[in-house]
Amino acid sequence: MAISYRPMRAKDVRECATLVATHPVIGPRYADVLNDLRAVWLALLGLEAFRAVVFEDSQQSGTKIVGVGVSAFVSDEFLQSLKRPPFFWVGPELTRRALRGESPLLSDRAVREANTKGGLNLAVWEGAVRAELWECAEAHAAVVSAFVEQHRGFLLKEAVCQPSTREFLEVILRSGAQLLHEDGRYVDFGDRSLDEVFKMAHYVGLTRKVALCRVGAWAGLLFVYQAPQCGFRPSEQRLLLAALQGVTDRELADELGVSLSAVKKTWLSIYNRVSTHLPSLFPNGVAIPEEGERGREKKQHLIAYLRDHPEELRPASL
Repeated sequence: MAISYRPMRAKDVRECATLVATHPVIGPRYADVLNDLRAVWLALLGLEAFRAVVFEDSQQSGTKIVGVGVSAFVSDEFLQSLKRPPFFWVGPELTRRALRGESPLLSDRAVREANTKGGLNLAVWEGAVRAELWECAEAHAAVVSAFVEQHRGFLLKEAVCQPSTREFLEVILRSGAQLLHEDGRYVDFGDRSLDEVFKMAHYVGLTRKVALCRVGAWAGLLFVYQAPQCGFRPSEQRLLLAALQGVTDRELADELGVSLSAVKKTWLSIYNRVSTHLPSLFPNGVAIPEEGERGREKKQHLIAYLRDHPEELRPASL
């Protein structure tokens, strides 16, 4: 088994919605809106507030999708409404509101503004793997790794989720997250067993204040933040996000739907920006990308920096 993840594409949405529909735990939660999930996700794909990945097992013939992870940046009003009893299932409620034209997902502009000042509310829409992987340690590790990588570098205020299995509920709680009590407080452990908690709508989450006090817990990594230095433009960020996968410029052009010359011009713009704001990053202070070893070396330096500083690739008001 070799599980990896990548951004969800339009062609993946049908299979991902089917995975949710056939999931014995989360499928029934959707009830009357189950058949609408595909259309809603397809309409939201590409928005800054809609974060979606698929998990694949490359050792299976044809590289099979074995899981899906979707989260959203939501309004303060929605976050407060989900904290008021009676608790509800977040994914189905987000689907219903989107169908009514009342989606609580932030606009692209609102995401940029909140990520620059004030902070974002993160709600996990759905995270699920196929039933045969429920007790697979590698699958759990892949989901956790993807979740952290997808959301690290954002200015988060609070994060909340509803694990798809009893096993993953325990994993999340061990990570440093807390259960939301009916009085609106997060607590380390409620007065009920996890089996009882899992049977009903429940929330597991963490606030920024608590997270930064939990040294060593992976959930706390989500809330580590520093302001970006480079101020990359959205087109530059899109190229850099794709480049993190280690692809060639020609593959970048195909992935982004642009010409090879446009890719090279974007790299030049990126290097010039970095040389202005982080002049010590490149060897010898050279900003112009050359072909050959020196060009590859500069790109490696930049990619290594971005892996440690994901805030440079997050939307922000410039």
